[in-house]
Amino acid sequence: MNGASRDALAAARERLDALTDSTSVDAAQLADELAAVTALLDREVSLRRVLTDPAQAGEAKAELAERLLGGQVSGDTAGLVASLVRSRWSRSRDLVDSVEELADTADLTAAQRANVLDDVEDELFRFGRIVSSNTGLRAALTDRGATSAAKSELLHSLLGGRAKTVTERLVTRLVASPRGRSLESGLDSLSKLAADRRNRMVAVVTSAVPLSDPQKQRLGAALAKLYGRPMHLNLDVDPEVLGGIRVQVGDEIINGSIADRLEDVSRRMAS
Repeated sequence: MNGASRDALAAARERLDALTDSTSVDAAQLADELAAVTALLDREVSLRRVLTDPAQAGEAKAELAERLLGGQVSGDTAGLVASLVRSRWSRSRDLVDSVEELADTADLTAAQRANVLDDVEDELFRFGRIVSSNTGLRAALTDRGATSAAKSELLHSLLGGRAKTVTERLVTRLVASPRGRSLESGLDSLSKLAADRRNRMVAVVTSAVPLSDPQKQRLGAALAKLYGRPMHLNLDVDPEVLGGIRVQVGDEIINGSIADRLEDVSRRMAS
């Protein structure tokens, strides 16, 4: 997003945080209702164009949104959506993307309240690794010919009782309504949102053998010092690394593996 949409989303995030700071607000219910609004706006193209029309007064658009949602969702959800449509948007699609992000953030807030956010982060990462290594599962979850109900049932058989309820809800929504995203990019976005709940960055750490707790603590502290923010480590094991570690933070890769050092030596010798 850029321009007006970026500013509108930033303001919406602040409103959501202020709303969910109240313990009287059911964050999981808010997430469900915002997800329903996302589906409505994604389906009704003409409606979202009206709600993002810069020629229309913001208050008029807010009143329209509240009339449409009144009785269908809670007052908190209707008020949050009304505040969204008061803002200016660069593209009507950006409004839908923003409501969807707020739905996911509300679910992650529920996880944070329940002190299971770390578990949810780890489960999202591990599920992503399972999907990337199992072409049959990926094909089943991304099959356009399969119904959302069938995909949800498959996910429940995989995650039900094995993962946190929030994790299953987030992944099920993503699979049922990918909205043009790949499964991998959607899971990555969810992981980043989860890290943002603690103002943390995510580092994907690949090592030849599992790291010990002291090693993880030292690495996390070193990366936090390097990047100036707390760091959540998503850990993966790959015997081909041969030794050392490979760390990826966003698009940046810090390579300390023996395999890569050997490749570097070979290139130098060849030249």
